[in-house]
Parts: sequence; structure tokens; C-alpha cells
Amino acid sequence: MSDNEAEFREFVAAQMDSLRGLAYLTCGDWQLAEDAVLAALARLFVKWGRIDNHDAYARTAVVRAAIDETRRPWWRREQSLSHAMPEIAVDDLVPGVDERLRLRAALLRVPVKHRAVLVLRFLEGLSVPQTAAALRCPEGTVKAYTSRGLDALRRILGADPGIDTEVRYEAV
Repeated sequence: MSDNEAEFREFVAAQMDSLRGLAYLTCGDWQLAEDAVLAALARLFVKWGRIDNHDAYARTAVVRAAIDETRRPWWRREQSLSHAMPEIAVDDLVPGVDERLRLRAALLRVPVKHRAVLVLRFLEGLSVPQTAAALRCPEGTVKAYTSRGLDALRRILGADPGIDTEVRYEAV
């Protein structure tokens, strides 16, 4: 195994859960998120030796792949042949689960590009310039999408416009 391959394996082992979560919050479906992460990691592996900032590249690639997965027509997506193994519901004992679920459901109702900006800004903690670089758009677009996305979340959640909603995003 080459040094690049070993380094890539370590990176994937360390970042896989974070990238899956980012993709899930962007597209809202675990299977689509998994597909997006795997596609992004495949592209990253090919370019591994030429990329300086692996974290930033991976985040950008995952968000874009997740957005692409939501755009893909339903008839081109893979379809399961059986529902023989449904997901098993497990009680979560972490406090605040209801609020996080409510926020996640509201986030899924926000347009995809606005959702991607909100996820990168508030959940990944990126600045406006970093988010603009990740999405390859102007900083003004990031600011506008952030504002519109927050307004949409406030409307969906029925929040008072005077409430600081940034604190709520950290709980997801």
C-alpha cells in the first residue's frame, strides 16, 4: 500500500461520519447521502496527491454531490426490490431530540441551495468566504441565501423574528 493510499484511508476513517452527516443534512435522505459521500470520496481519491486542503475539497464535493442527488430524476435513482427489512425504530435517550427532529424536518422544507448554505455556515461553522468558495458562488449570494434560508426556517418553525435562531442550529 502506497503512502497516499494509507493517508487517504486514515482521512476517510476520520471524516466519514462527518461527511455522511453533512450530506444527509444537505439532501435529507440517508441513502442519497451515502451515495453522495462515496461519489465524492471516489473523486477525491483520484486527485489525492494534487490537492492541498483535503477537508475543504471533501466538504465541497460532498455538498455538490448531495445537491446533484436531489436533482436526479426519480426514475434514474436506484429502486429497492423489497421492503422486507424495514428500519427498526430505536428510542433515543438524548435530551432535545424532539427539537432536533423538528428542526431537521423544517430544514428539509428549505430550498436545497439555501439548505446547503445554512448547513455549511451554521453546522460546519464555515465563514461566508469559505462557504462561497465551497459552493463556488459570490459572497453576496451566500449572504442572500443565508438570509432567505433563515427567514424560511423562521416561517416554518413559527419563530418570532426577534429570536436569535443561530443557537438552534448548533443542536442539530
